[in-house]
Amino acid sequence: MVSTLLLRGGIVLDTEPEPRVTEHADVLIADGRIAAVGTGLEAAEVVDVTGRIVLPGFVDTHRHTWQAALGGTTADVDLPEYLNRILGGYAPRYDPSDVFIGNLTGALDALGSGTTTLLDWSQLNTTAEHTEAAIQGLHESGIRAVFGYPGRVSATENSRLSFAYAALGPEIAGTYEAVREWHEARELGLPITVHMGGNGQDSAARGLAVLEQHGLLGPETTYIHPNYFTDDALRRIAATGGTASIAPISETGLSIGYPATGRLLRAGIPTSLSTDTVTSGPGDMFSVMRSAYLFERACGGTDFTTRDVLRLATVDGARVLGLAEVTGSLRPGKQADLLVLSTDRLGLAAHPDPIASVVLSAGPADVEMVLVGGAILKRNGQLLHHDSTALRAKLRESARRTVL
Repeated sequence: MVSTLLLRGGIVLDTEPEPRVTEHADVLIADGRIAAVGTGLEAAEVVDVTGRIVLPGFVDTHRHTWQAALGGTTADVDLPEYLNRILGGYAPRYDPSDVFIGNLTGALDALGSGTTTLLDWSQLNTTAEHTEAAIQGLHESGIRAVFGYPGRVSATENSRLSFAYAALGPEIAGTYEAVREWHEARELGLPITVHMGGNGQDSAARGLAVLEQHGLLGPETTYIHPNYFTDDALRRIAATGGTASIAPISETGLSIGYPATGRLLRAGIPTSLSTDTVTSGPGDMFSVMRSAYLFERACGGTDFTTRDVLRLATVDGARVLGLAEVTGSLRPGKQADLLVLSTDRLGLAAHPDPIASVVLSAGPADVEMVLVGGAILKRNGQLLHHDSTALRAKLRESARRTVL
């Protein structure tokens, strides 16, 4: 028997083929997928969302999820000091239980603020137990996740979990190791996610030259923080089908270069947004969208609109992760990954342009309901299926062991 759920009478924002608004619309969900968007629809279970904003869940294409207990620990520092504190100082103190609680609470924090899909760029794979704990944390959260890991891990029965190859790349690991990583990823049939282009112009040029010289440029690679690549370099990446992930808050806060959002789009590179790390900024996509918009407008990108930003945070993020047929929009047939925003707050009560209101005015506190694969994970502003009080205590204990 097909299970059905209807979100009735909402202000529906879709992102495909272009962002648009449909007033007083129903969203029908059947067996976890979007079945229809329209009016006069019926279902076994009906949720009245009249006056509320319904939109696709956000897609975060680069997050070090395990760092949930380290919020604010790298404020006011640059990238070298971030690496020194986080990877050189705190990370070695983490046991598998810390990784588990970090990934679980980090993913739940993302879910609670409307992110239904994330790429977890895993950095703590000290032992097999650490890696297993990271995956288990994602699994128990209920989020849709891509686990970024330098290799292949054991198969999982979790249909919401897929994998990517998290490469150190030529700028960090050097030529020999980068070539090995790319060949291994291709042998495994995994997409590659790599931090490249954020360490200065000379480093960016050298790193890209390594990939070009060894025939490693290709559509399977997502470049994180590609801010120091020249426009010509971006055109070469575009010609080989590469994609990009921009983290505007951490990039400016850690001096990783000015976010190249507009330059990437002008070069024709599929571009997405990410939170990166809660050690240097907030973990919600509302803040990231707002920052990306304002930074690009500040540098003269006045043709960059709130509709562009919403696409980056949803359907374009799904495209970058290879999930364009799975999530990121409300197209019938896709997984029902979506959120409902309350408009009770005075700042959202009047919304002549709902898309602009979402990008410029909404925040995590406005997220009333979140669904992943049709399953309701947040309702009436509260996360379901988890004891938040107990999780907060465990996260604080992890922070005491590893940081304080």
